[in-house]
Amino acid sequence: MPRQTIHRLPLRYLLIPPILLAFLTAITLYQHSDTNIYMLYSQCHARSRIPFLSHIPLLGTPSCFLVSFFQEALSGIRSKGIMSAVLSFIASLFTIATVEAARICNSPSILIAYPTGPWLVFNMLGGAIVWELVIIPAFFHRSREIILARERGMGELVGPSDPVFGEAMRHLGKTAETVAIPVAVALGCIVPSVVMLFKPTPVTILVWLFFPLWVSGIRKLVRRAIVWWQEEWHVSFHLESSRLAMVGMYAVPLVCSIASHAVLIWSLTQRDDRKEMTRATLKFIVIDMFFIGLTVLYWLLVEAGWRVVLVMVGTSLVLGPGAGICVGWVYREASVDPDRSVTVVAVGAQPSSGEGASEETPLLR
Repeated sequence: MPRQTIHRLPLRYLLIPPILLAFLTAITLYQHSDTNIYMLYSQCHARSRIPFLSHIPLLGTPSCFLVSFFQEALSGIRSKGIMSAVLSFIASLFTIATVEAARICNSPSILIAYPTGPWLVFNMLGGAIVWELVIIPAFFHRSREIILARERGMGELVGPSDPVFGEAMRHLGKTAETVAIPVAVALGCIVPSVVMLFKPTPVTILVWLFFPLWVSGIRKLVRRAIVWWQEEWHVSFHLESSRLAMVGMYAVPLVCSIASHAVLIWSLTQRDDRKEMTRATLKFIVIDMFFIGLTVLYWLLVEAGWRVVLVMVGTSLVLGPGAGICVGWVYREASVDPDRSVTVVAVGAQPSSGEGASEETPLLR
């Protein structure tokens, strides 16, 4: 059985498609820009929109433009249907990013283990380009690091929680994360998204733009509270070995995706009530999400193979893109790593349970 692309190609070749996608994203966005976008910015520059933001020195005009951009994109029934699918996809994607941040194997990578910074830049400045040039390369770099390190060999004394060689490398750092992450995503990301969707005021949009901060803070508080209350929840935990934990982790994003997909389909049957400015702003967001989706599909193809890609695409068509990324990710973790020379890598599943491990059992087989 052939090995996945992540095992066969060096990092410099793996990064060529994301770089090309970033250029294509920028070109497509530029080609679809029109005078409405420039008018929106000029209104903020003239301080004729959102006075409490536009009058702030230096940051007033760009912050006013960003808030006004989303406010226009949420104007109308059709646009709310489209944005509901977009927001549920972002919530699912952030759930995946936070789960990966909590895994032991990713702890040495700052960009993966601490996703708040990259996601704030993603939300406010870069969009798909941040995914293509920062986040995806960080995951590829970490995967190649682990693969190359395991191919070179290892020392004799390595604990199970070693981020490269340990049998628990794909575990969450603490069992408490199984509660902390879904609670944080629900309260810090999904609730602000729903509020913004139904009441797109400057304040609700501003709160949503900073959702990575709220998720990070809530996650830390909940995790500390659980560990303080139940000390045994301090140990590592393999998420995919517990159906209950997996359901708890992905249930809310899945339900939101299914609901938003139904809303989107319903909105497409209604009269298109979008204004010209709404069309212009929403077009930008849809293009951005399209290229993010392509980048995620490439990520899955490189690390897990075409079957996982088909699972994600098929689920997305039926249950929405948010459900697609969640189901695809679960299937990705459950798929067996075809590289038999390495028991576990950053992109693989659990070690195969053949014989019981002892002190003399090598972790590289």
